[in-house]
Amino acid sequence: MSALAPSPLAIVDAEPLPRQEEVLTDAALAFVAELHRLFTPRRDELLARRAERRAEIATTSTLDFLPETAAIRADDSWKVAEAPAALNDRRVEITGPTDRKMTINALNSGARVWLADFEDASAPTWENVVLGQLNLTDAYERRIDFTDERTGKSYALKDAGELATVVMRPRGWHLDERHLQVGGRPVPGALVDFGLYFFHNAKRLIELGKGPYFYLPKTESYLEARLWNDIFVFAQDYVGIPQGTVRATVLIETITAAYQMEEILYELRDHASGLNAGRWDYLFSIVKNFRDGGEKFVLPDRNLVTMTAPFMRAYTELLVRTCHKRGAHAIGGMAAFIPSRKDAEVNKVAFEKVKNDKDREAADGFDGSWVAHPDLVPIAMKSFDAVLGDKPNQKDRLREDVHVSAADLIAIDSLDARPTYDGLVNAVQVGIRYIEAWLRGLGAVAIFNLMEDAATAEISRSQIWQWINAGVVFEDGRRATADLAREVAAAELTAIRAEIGDEAFAAGKWQQAHDLLLQVSLDEDYADFLTLPAYEQLR
Repeated sequence: MSALAPSPLAIVDAEPLPRQEEVLTDAALAFVAELHRLFTPRRDELLARRAERRAEIATTSTLDFLPETAAIRADDSWKVAEAPAALNDRRVEITGPTDRKMTINALNSGARVWLADFEDASAPTWENVVLGQLNLTDAYERRIDFTDERTGKSYALKDAGELATVVMRPRGWHLDERHLQVGGRPVPGALVDFGLYFFHNAKRLIELGKGPYFYLPKTESYLEARLWNDIFVFAQDYVGIPQGTVRATVLIETITAAYQMEEILYELRDHASGLNAGRWDYLFSIVKNFRDGGEKFVLPDRNLVTMTAPFMRAYTELLVRTCHKRGAHAIGGMAAFIPSRKDAEVNKVAFEKVKNDKDREAADGFDGSWVAHPDLVPIAMKSFDAVLGDKPNQKDRLREDVHVSAADLIAIDSLDARPTYDGLVNAVQVGIRYIEAWLRGLGAVAIFNLMEDAATAEISRSQIWQWINAGVVFEDGRRATADLAREVAAAELTAIRAEIGDEAFAAGKWQQAHDLLLQVSLDEDYADFLTLPAYEQLR
């Protein structure tokens, strides 16, 4: 390990937390500071490149596979590194934030992998950022058992062999951590999350027979993947572990990344373990990038855009083919249903939908898939068991029957569905309810029997923005306008107050959430990420 110098990192405007000194050690902060010094300038350049590419799309309303990387795509000789034993069978993965209860429940869930989330399922309060790290270390040290003071229920880890393998997701490149600064400049949240976790746990995880494994969110280009690869190389040398110990799964949840899947795997090939097919963030990215593209890019209600839509089929089938061609795992999308404790019929219908979704993914060649709730683990497991049997994955299914053109990925108008007034109402309802919870520090929120995260709010506000700016006329003749959105939002606030009572309403952040949703939905200038203005209000 490098010789320690005093860390230039300053902790700013943050109340001390219990046991924070175990996470924010001098050595760990020095490592994060070095990551910041070496890699933040390139992060900044890549964010500027995102803006340039968005401007290019605004003038052309199209995307294509990159001519400058054609040789990488044409070269059939390269493969990603072989999966470590702990990541070879990923047939079911559960996702969720890193609070103490979720940590135990996710590890115990029976899923093969837990996506321990510091990103969309976690509002980045200082408490969540620091104590989430502590919870993971406590889990690896088996000192996380606790009893809930409110309910009296006890939570304890199962035997080590029954626990899910942790794959940790840091924040996206666009988010900063305002509480850790160098010379008055915030450190990128991705480097804080990655740095603290890697520094404290890389060697510990190797001793447990696993390793430092990561999900990389919001990636928009192969150059962003290259930056992560360089970070991994530096970090492994810094703490003195072998190169190639890190493994990363990249979420293909932006439309630009969908055209660079092979290049992204190539840049990370010594550290890559797979790609994942997101849904809401992917649709959000389509709206964001093609918002000037006219009617043919207008999406219908989000719940009408299923994974069987032609342009979504093109995306997922290309992902499976790309991964298996290069020896990587292809991981499917989220089953977000939250089972009802009161309504068996709701559960019956929803469980059947989950089963059909996971059956389709397994049949298409995916090696695993996501669920949001432990009760869905057996359903997804059964779907993948039926196809995989005793095999850990189906990477031998090369899907050479798949042929996807550049145009197929953005054929939004191939979907036979239109925006509806009910879709507008749902977008407003979910947007307000999610943002209110996020402003209170909750990133994973059950709304209308679905587990929602920040990607939900992004697609909700993006659709409101898109429909208004495209002048969409709903089935009842009403036109999508800013005034109509305000009318729906005001009615939702009134309904929420009636639903929860005046006292609970006053104690929440409902008006603030309402105002923020309308701000990002109605402003002429489309905000790149809702979480940027929201973070300014997060306390």
